[in-house]
Amino acid sequence: MNSYQKILYQIEHGVARITLNRPEKRNALDPELISELRTAIRASSQDENVRVVLIRGAGVDFCAGADLSGLHERAEAGPLENMADARKMAELFIEMRRHAHPIIAAVQGRALAGGCGLATAADVVLASESARFGYPEVNIGFVPAMVMAILRRSVFEKRAFELITTAEIISAQMAFDIGMINRVFADETFDLDVEAYASKLSAKSASAITLSKRLLYHMDSMGFEAAIEAGVETNAIARMTPDMKLGLEKFLKR
Repeated sequence: MNSYQKILYQIEHGVARITLNRPEKRNALDPELISELRTAIRASSQDENVRVVLIRGAGVDFCAGADLSGLHERAEAGPLENMADARKMAELFIEMRRHAHPIIAAVQGRALAGGCGLATAADVVLASESARFGYPEVNIGFVPAMVMAILRRSVFEKRAFELITTAEIISAQMAFDIGMINRVFADETFDLDVEAYASKLSAKSASAITLSKRLLYHMDSMGFEAAIEAGVETNAIARMTPDMKLGLEKFLKR
């Protein structure tokens, strides 16, 4: 825990809490922060006490995206070096998707560019009503490249195109309306609402949640019949879990 310099990490009541801790930089993503995030994500996946992961940002913003000073320093690097650097963020997104437990992003303030990608890479996105989302990369001649894979799975094609090409910054309500996020909570009660949501989710069957998450994302590239067959296999596995047996017993005793 003490080895982290740019995040905070703690576990309380089954919830692994990861806080981006560069408020003076609007929690901008630099290589060290990305590395620490990956380490914390892996640690939470291996801890038997964790049932939910909650990611937040310290200060007024969730995350402003990549640290542009770092990108400027690497502007003269070659393609292989730039690909290796970009792949670190890509691997974080993949690890979040493969994580056994649900990951919640609680967004206050701004979630922009890679910060918007980080938020939407979570399984659930909760936002305060004053939060803002967007992909302003094109304004500096950059491309929201890896985060596009996430956006494309959240909103319909023409809306995704508009967001990435106009650099429009949208409200939390608009993000909700187009399917980018899950819930919008009042600013005044945001912290309480986030805690209640995380607590409710952590109380669900861990094995059922894990199997459900794995199957949902596994179906991504499948045809209909293959997805049905994958469902058959997961159904059979779920029947044999202790949580299912206990839940069934409780239900039949009502």
